[in-house]
Amino acid sequence: MSRRSNHTTDSKRYFDWLYHAYQDLLAARMLIEDNRLYGPTVFHCQQAIEKSLKAFLLFKHRKLFDGHNLTWLCKQAALTDQAFTQWIGKSTLLNRFYIETRYPADIPEEISRELAEDILAATEEMTEFICDAVKFDYNSYHKRGKK
Repeated sequence: MSRRSNHTTDSKRYFDWLYHAYQDLLAARMLIEDNRLYGPTVFHCQQAIEKSLKAFLLFKHRKLFDGHNLTWLCKQAALTDQAFTQWIGKSTLLNRFYIETRYPADIPEEISRELAEDILAATEEMTEFICDAVKFDYNSYHKRGKK
């Protein structure tokens, strides 16, 4: 089944995207403590960056950008704010972990603690940069219906 391109089910509220991005970041922070879970750690980092970039682009352009290619999303963000050029290299690295960390491969990707920490640090930096840019604070954000 293919995904519809008109985004009828995806939120158009950038704060919702950042809320979910931050939850992925929190998951990555917890998962990195278990040396068996470096793959899921970097996957959640990939997800946090994807959702954060989509939130930034939605905030700036008032339209939702589709796709999972972090390098492309990061380059789109850099067209609006040159600061994003500093993360293009990391976004290219993170692209590898969208599929490879979730499905078995003939030659599995070895992810060291050092690599996972490096990716997590870059994810935290970019997520915080985007949250600051759009004035989003995870701790004070309340989704509708939450008390």
